Amino acid sequence: MHEEAQFVFSAQGVLRVQTPVGVWTLGPQRGLWLAPGVSHELHAVGNVSMHSVYFERDAAPWTGPECHVLVISALLQALVAAMVEDKKSPHESRAPLIAPLLVSEIKAAPEASGVKLPLPTDRRLRQICELLIAKPANTDPLGLWGDRVGASERTLARLFKDETGLTFGQWRQQLRLVEAVSRLAQGMPVATIAAELGYQNASAFITMFRKSMGETPQRYLKH
Repeated sequence: MHEEAQFVFSAQGVLRVQTPVGVWTLGPQRGLWLAPGVSHELHAVGNVSMHSVYFERDAAPWTGPECHVLVISALLQALVAAMVEDKKSPHESRAPLIAPLLVSEIKAAPEASGVKLPLPTDRRLRQICELLIAKPANTDPLGLWGDRVGASERTLARLFKDETGLTFGQWRQQLRLVEAVSRLAQGMPVATIAAELGYQNASAFITMFRKSMGETPQRYLKH
């Protein structure tokens, strides 16, 4: 954790960012604005090329504690690269010229959807979520999970909604969606992804993906 805000994005490969409240899976041309003071961990999935820039609180485009997932334009990528290179340059800094436009482009960038997996704080829910993250194809009903963690299905259902904003079924689908984004960015075939995430066939997976993301898996990573 650091007091500055941080903007991080993947130019190539998949980057996972975990905070106390969620996990973001960033494919190519997706970036995450981390508010000041938010503790986080960065995990590369395979070969990753990433860029990161830090901002003082008074220079940040947002003042709240929320994190923002953004679609990275060519200009935004170039500005971040220029800022990174500027720090390495022995010549006079161009940061005062680059920074205002960079902040403006970050604030104007469109928000990306479908890449956040909210995490609960309840110990029992956290145990369930960690096991499902390890095995996203698992289809066990919530009642069975309740038997394992020592809570009623009704209690777990209420807690899932209260702590994540999603029902258990919605959370599990969101898990599979972010896992699908990760696998797509690594070049895995759609049929293989569908099988690994527990779908009966590729068509069922594509239907879910299109409904959630507004486009097919094949088009998603072309932006």
